[in-house]
Amino acid sequence: MPDIPPVPMEALASCFSGKRVLVTGHTGFKGCWLSLWLAQMGAEVIGVALEPPPGPSMFESVGLAELVDHRIGDVRSGEDFGRATQGVDADLVLHLAAQSLVRPSYDDPVDTFATNVTGTAVVLDRARRMPSLKGIVVVTSDKCYENHEWEWPYRESDQLGGSDPYSASKGCTELVASSFRRSYFSQAGSPHLATVRAGNVIGGGDWAVDRLIPDIIRATLAGTAVTIRNPASVRPWQHVLEPLSGYLELAAKLLSDDGARFAEAWNFGPPPAAFQEVEPIARKLQAEWGPGAAQIAFGKRSGEPHEARMLTLDSSKAMQRLGWASRLSTDEAIAMIAQWYRAYAEGEVDMRALTLTQIDRFCGTETTINQPEGKRPVCA
Repeated sequence: MPDIPPVPMEALASCFSGKRVLVTGHTGFKGCWLSLWLAQMGAEVIGVALEPPPGPSMFESVGLAELVDHRIGDVRSGEDFGRATQGVDADLVLHLAAQSLVRPSYDDPVDTFATNVTGTAVVLDRARRMPSLKGIVVVTSDKCYENHEWEWPYRESDQLGGSDPYSASKGCTELVASSFRRSYFSQAGSPHLATVRAGNVIGGGDWAVDRLIPDIIRATLAGTAVTIRNPASVRPWQHVLEPLSGYLELAAKLLSDDGARFAEAWNFGPPPAAFQEVEPIARKLQAEWGPGAAQIAFGKRSGEPHEARMLTLDSSKAMQRLGWASRLSTDEAIAMIAQWYRAYAEGEVDMRALTLTQIDRFCGTETTINQPEGKRPVCA
């Protein structure tokens, strides 16, 4: 049983309705889902990010610019980010802007560190000057841990690290956040800062290069085959709404009078049933799509950079103290993903309406895995 009851979705809507929420990275995959969800709950969302890259974009598919205060700004530059946030005095800051891929970090490590480390410092420096600010959530990654390739899930108290530039940059991001928490956000009456670490997030609207689901979908829509690397790598797969629900529950706690108790690091990963190798996930999507799905080959070309084979998370802290728990099985997540991309491909569906419908479905879904007995659902 949790020592603090979970926050039903009606209470979350009440918490965020009318609140000014600054979301960095709102043009990206996770940032777009989160901003749309917040807007649906009545929050006044100010989004600051780079323009989405050329090609398909969830941001454009759901027309997010019509729902939020859409601003262009670069977190790598204090001057540019300050210009983009001029006049913004938020109640809550959700920092998601990042270089979020391992393989590009090998090609451009300097930009990866500039975006993820310096960018976080820039955002937090601006945030500490907002008089109305009550809470900050900095989104890092499960890859912030020093990965020993062992079978045990990582806990929030485990060592930070990372061998590749992306993972190391996320470990550094955690250190930057900790420094700002101790230096600026630990006094009585100051905002409460937490960091969050999610597993391998999947969902409709992700078009990033060198990610499993988008690579398969691109090949499917183009009518070509696709080669997937590292089929035996184990990852904590979860639908994007899973960690986002945790971020929202945590943010609600940070905004409360008891917020200081939650100003620390949190894992939001799936249960052990979702710790699966790459190949079964790819096959599930292929089967769910049915006729016309891309043919998949598996193999790693020589000379490719190192990526961890085993990485899983222990989320018992969020379960016990926040009342958060995974709600969707892997099969349910894959079905929602196929529905989203199929609707996009058909071009006759209102993608904002479909995305909101998936959020509503998530909030009403009966839990199928990992729901502790007696725990109320995330969405009442």
